Order: sequence, then structure tokens, then C-alpha cells
Amino acid sequence: MANEPWLDEDEQQAWRGYLLMNKTLETHLTRHLQREFGLSASDFEILVNLSESATGRMRAFELGEATQWEKSRMSHHLSRMEKRGLIRKEACDARYPEIVLTDEGLAAIKACAPAHARRVRELFVDVLGKDRLVALGEAAGEVVAEVEKHQQTNCPPEIRGYC
Repeated sequence: MANEPWLDEDEQQAWRGYLLMNKTLETHLTRHLQREFGLSASDFEILVNLSESATGRMRAFELGEATQWEKSRMSHHLSRMEKRGLIRKEACDARYPEIVLTDEGLAAIKACAPAHARRVRELFVDVLGKDRLVALGEAAGEVVAEVEKHQQTNCPPEIRGYC
């Protein structure tokens, strides 16, 4: 470990600032979703993906790819959402059922999305401003691309990601 490069003071400050910003913003937005709309961040993520699908339905593995969740987490969460009437599982030609957005799930995402978007704008978009937002978007894309490259080349299979 002595040969590993440590982060210098500026790098450490930037990294920790990013972590704190991400955690603070995510926690705050999640609390609003939970208290105002009775949805968890995980519920919201599934509902967004289904509502943005052209058919309002996706296979569980597609949701897993979109969310980067492990199979067991996806399975358990979808079961909880199904019990609450937000989604349903429908048999199809393939081995596993499709996950379908119900009327209740669509109503839930339509109810909370405007308030959520308003808060994201207020607490993130407007704070950064156009130029920094564009720069952050570009930087985020570069980081994601580098992680994906690492997963395909140097990353041990057990760490690579969701399955």
C-alpha cells in the first residue's frame, strides 16, 4: 500500500466534497419522496424506468441493467412494489415475466415527478448554473466511461457489477 498514490489535499477535498454533496442531496430528495409521496428512492427509480419505457413494461434483467442492482435486490424490491400495487408481473414468451407499470404506479410517478424535478432544479441545476452543469455532465460521462472500460478489462468478474 505504501506504493499506492495517495490523494493530495485538493484531490481529497474534491472527492470528499463530491461524496458529501451526493449523500446530502440524495438523502434530502429521498426524504421528500418518502414523506410527501410514500415512495422510496428505489421505488422512484423503478417507476421512472418503467414510465420512460415506450410500453410501460420491461424485463427484470433490463431493470437490473438500468439500475445496476443485483438480482436478489431487484427481485425482493419488485415483490414489495407488486404488493403495493405499483407494478405487476405478467407472463410472456420468455422465461421470466415482464414488469408492468400499473395505473397506481403511473399515478404515483405522475404525482411526485414534478415536485422532484422542481427540487432537483432548485438544489442542483440552479446552484451550478449552465456552464458548470455542462462541465459536470461532461466530466460525469468521462468517469462513467472509464468505469465501464475498467469493468471490461481490469476488473475481477465478481466485482464487475450486477447480474
